[in-house]
Amino acid sequence: MGKARSLTDRLANGVAEIDIGIDQQRQHAMLAYLDLLKRWNRIYNLTAIKGDTELLTRHLLDSLSIVPYLHGDRVIDIGSGAGLPGIPVALACPQRQVTLIDSNAKRCRFLRQVKAQLKLQNVSIVQQRAEAYRSDEKFDSLVSRAFSSLMSFIASSQHLLADGGQFIAMKGQWPEDDSTELPDGFMITDVIKLKVPGLSENRHLVVVKKVSERNG
Repeated sequence: MGKARSLTDRLANGVAEIDIGIDQQRQHAMLAYLDLLKRWNRIYNLTAIKGDTELLTRHLLDSLSIVPYLHGDRVIDIGSGAGLPGIPVALACPQRQVTLIDSNAKRCRFLRQVKAQLKLQNVSIVQQRAEAYRSDEKFDSLVSRAFSSLMSFIASSQHLLADGGQFIAMKGQWPEDDSTELPDGFMITDVIKLKVPGLSENRHLVVVKKVSERNG
């Protein structure tokens, strides 16, 4: 009970520090997600992080720290893996439609279980490579922390970007070697230093838009 109370308090304090409004019911669902992640991780090896506090800080709060910088109603998490940052974003932003895309069958099986168990009506799961995925509706925010380079992130998913949309790359230290190269027609419009509660390491968001939208 003490450990559960500690995690509940850490999450509540972290949400307050990030300054996003998430009610207790959704905070409880976030902790249920971490519990599912721990249980499935024993078989599926979804994350190298094991401890409760580390999972809360490095996965949940790290994901929630980007919420104030999201744009629009349609968000897609490219290379979602275990649902990070997409599941925390979907829980924090029930008004947004969040698509999680990953090509790995085991990861998608886990994501479907999370969606069903937490009753996430605003989540869609796509088992496919981003470059092969086509959607009738484009996305306002394309988010990822799976790609080592901006070039790979944008090249694989630029066809999914809505007019006026943006790429949001989650990074550690910035700039990173060889990571500032972009496909033609795109430019970095903002680099935001994040403060993740409980984490002393560097975290940055790199925002990229089409050049014509930036100049127009």
